[in-house]
Amino acid sequence: MTRQILVVGPSWVGDMILAQSLFKLLKQQRPDDAIDVAAPGWTLPLLQRMPEIRAGIALPFKRGKLDLMARIRIGRELKTKHYDQAILLTNSFKSAIMPFCAGIPRRTGFRGEMRAGLLNDIRPLDKAALPRTVDRFIALGLDAGQTAAPPEPALVTFRDSALAALARLGYAAPQAPVLALCPGAEYGAAKRWPTEYFAQAAQWALEKNWEVWLFGSDKDAKITRQINQLTGDRCRDFGGKTALVEALDLMALARAVITNDSGLMHAAAALGVPQLALFGSSDPYHTPPMSARAEIMYLKLPCSPCFKRECPLGHFKCMRDMTSAMVIEKLETLA
Repeated sequence: MTRQILVVGPSWVGDMILAQSLFKLLKQQRPDDAIDVAAPGWTLPLLQRMPEIRAGIALPFKRGKLDLMARIRIGRELKTKHYDQAILLTNSFKSAIMPFCAGIPRRTGFRGEMRAGLLNDIRPLDKAALPRTVDRFIALGLDAGQTAAPPEPALVTFRDSALAALARLGYAAPQAPVLALCPGAEYGAAKRWPTEYFAQAAQWALEKNWEVWLFGSDKDAKITRQINQLTGDRCRDFGGKTALVEALDLMALARAVITNDSGLMHAAAALGVPQLALFGSSDPYHTPPMSARAEIMYLKLPCSPCFKRECPLGHFKCMRDMTSAMVIEKLETLA
């Protein structure tokens, strides 16, 4: 019998990509199950690159807002879908309102924020047993007490779409190996490898006659522009100029990727591109890139991970002491 499952998904790019491990696990268990994902509207193009998903449902809620009546209304509208199970990847009280109002008979999630009355398949969260975000996601797709290895995320990309994006930006198809650099991290500066170090890695690639492509959101455009300027404007600067799915299609053409701990780190992992993932203030054991082709660089200083947006000690050694020479040496073995 085919089940219909509604997943209430996360809001961050990286977490949504990690959630694909859950979607793949559900399909491995029961290939005929239909999986819909309710999440912020900007995630829908990303969900379209996950073949496990039947449909994405755009949620209009603003981050941090209760929006009680809207949640009740959308939940009642979803009653017509006759879902068999809801799986909540978010731990808030407000995220449990909609599945409850949809009358979904099995509502699965971790205990948290006084939502015992809204969920009826409540799991305790043992952070020691489930240290990684991806472990916690897939645990909700298993019966209580079961374990499984998380499948690696694998996003679908299209070369023709990448070439179309290049043409729109005035570029030809790449004629040499591509080094992709992702210097942003929305959480804060403490996650970002220094701009001048990225420029030095770019210079190394350019001297090998590679192409260097710079990726980032609108918020990262200042950083990508600085890197390009430091290399004499010899990079292709896509910062703030591509949609997320265009960035995925373009990054899939790269020979190697260097990223901070960011959403694009998880995207690169899900593309299977050889990757160096640089960690400083965050924990690589909690949110590592899920790819056998990803290498983590982490100095593991006594003050790391601090999880702060800015270095609380003012020295930023967790990233500054990870020199460009160290990263380039690792990159040479990777690429």
